[in-house]
Amino acid sequence: MQVFRYPDKKDWKKIVRRPSLDTASLESTVAEIIKEVKQRGDEAVREYTKMFDKVEIENFAVSATEVGEAIGQVPEELRQAIIQAQKNIEQFHRQQLTVTTVIETMPGVKCWRKNVAIEKVGLYIPGGTAPLFSTLLMLGIPAKLAGCTEIILCSPPDNNKQLHPAILFTANLLGISKIYKAGGVQAIAAMAAGTATISRVHKIFGPGNQYVTCAKLLVQKEGVAIDMPAGPSEVAVYADDSANAAFVAADLLSQAEHGADSQVLLVTDAEIIMQAVQEEVSKQLAALPRKALASGALKNSKVILVKDAAEAMALLNEYAAEHLILSCRDAAALSEKVINAGSVFIGNYSPESVGDYASGTNHTLPTNGFATAYSGVSVDSFVKKITFQQLTEEGLLQIGKTVEVMAEAEGLAAHKNAVTVRLNEINKTKDV
Repeated sequence: MQVFRYPDKKDWKKIVRRPSLDTASLESTVAEIIKEVKQRGDEAVREYTKMFDKVEIENFAVSATEVGEAIGQVPEELRQAIIQAQKNIEQFHRQQLTVTTVIETMPGVKCWRKNVAIEKVGLYIPGGTAPLFSTLLMLGIPAKLAGCTEIILCSPPDNNKQLHPAILFTANLLGISKIYKAGGVQAIAAMAAGTATISRVHKIFGPGNQYVTCAKLLVQKEGVAIDMPAGPSEVAVYADDSANAAFVAADLLSQAEHGADSQVLLVTDAEIIMQAVQEEVSKQLAALPRKALASGALKNSKVILVKDAAEAMALLNEYAAEHLILSCRDAAALSEKVINAGSVFIGNYSPESVGDYASGTNHTLPTNGFATAYSGVSVDSFVKKITFQQLTEEGLLQIGKTVEVMAEAEGLAAHKNAVTVRLNEINKTKDV
């Protein structure tokens, strides 16, 4: 990890810069795959699945028999863990459902906003080195609560032409039955354009590698919504001299093991903690099965020594981390100073891993600094908010003159006339 001692504020932006992804060089390759899938549908998806996943898939759809067999392969302990996580995540997200409230802004002028579910959504769940069945919980639960009528799941097949049993168990638990063995750019393209097998969706959710991320950004240009701009996973930790170095090191490594392009950031005002954490990182890293991936991430990672907690929070708000852990005194009070972050973990006993899996909050969060303007996935991500208004004759009489004056001032005569003809009719009726 790179160490910076008391850097000047003017250098913060440069120091905390994420590893750059050259998406421009990917675009031509990704765009060609999207074009082929759009033109040739399932045939193209099969070709790219064979090319990238090294398997030949005749039928992408996962059958009920396959789901049943997969469920039987999931150990009971893991089943119960998934069920417990489901309950917590559902309980947290259910509170995000809102009741429609009608507001009468003037007598006879009623306005309201109603949540309407996005009808068709596509969930992309990575496979590969880490089959993220936890992400299916994070996406499937709010989609179900929102009331989406068609939920499609795509995930890359393994060498045996199957999806990970835990992914299929989780899908079954959530009542998701449209499941397809398709991954990578070809899966994003299929959900965006639609094929004979895979239906077109209106919005695509889920993480992926740089190719998947690029594909999502490209299909967004063609009118298919996506959850958010996303990049490699990241965590930032603020630790003072009350922190447990072993805890902090474990938190840093829990994100570093996602991949070599992940980034972890330690900010501290205690030199003793800076040294102790680095020693713990080396010790714990040696025992990790994904040591090579974590080591790659650590090369892009930073340790920053600052003067005090106030400077630490200013720097962390500049960074806008996907995950922010406060391992310090008065962590709850300090958390009130957080302006930019995807999700915040307060105190020494709130590891980021609990948010990833089972506390209840969503782990699909803005990365790469997008936490300055984006929120993580929630029930709101799966709905549209449609506004309504209803006016009585009295209401139009109350507000009509205001609209006429404003429309005339903007030079929009037809806008004014849409009100005027109604007012004339109302007044004519009253005169009779």
